Amino acid sequence: MPAPQKNVLFLCTGNSARSLIAECIINREGLGKFRGFSAGSQPAGQPNPHAIALLDKLNYKTDALRSKSWAEFAAPDAPQMDFVFTVCDSAAAETCPIWPGQPMSAHWGVPDPAAVTGSEAEIALAFAETHRMLMNRITIFANLPLAELDKLSLQRELDAIGRATNAHQNA
Repeated sequence: MPAPQKNVLFLCTGNSARSLIAECIINREGLGKFRGFSAGSQPAGQPNPHAIALLDKLNYKTDALRSKSWAEFAAPDAPQMDFVFTVCDSAAAETCPIWPGQPMSAHWGVPDPAAVTGSEAEIALAFAETHRMLMNRITIFANLPLAELDKLSLQRELDAIGRATNAHQNA
């Protein structure tokens, strides 16, 4: 019998780009082992159009994506999270809500592609680079032998994934 699906929450301040990209990746790459969510401490109100354009180009499902507050996931009727990852530095420094069930957490910060200015090509490249970094981290995470790792070993692995900022950069 397969292990029950684990819930994963990706946090960022605005929940308009990085965390939404991560949510899409885990829902595709998690191979049914993970169910992804995303939220922000100060939601932007709508997904970044460059993030949606990239995700659409890469054939991710984007119709249900929305910018939402992390308060939704701290509510009593919210899905219980098994993992919570911050993907931006400002959200990592903020005081997060108390998550029911005490999920494992780690900081997987990546640069904000929405902060990039320049030509459309330069902006698109920044979003593609964000996707690449998150794809690398999430793929490593999704392939961890969770059933074989004790809590301390798993925490070390999660932290190591967050430090691997340039892992497989040229892959």
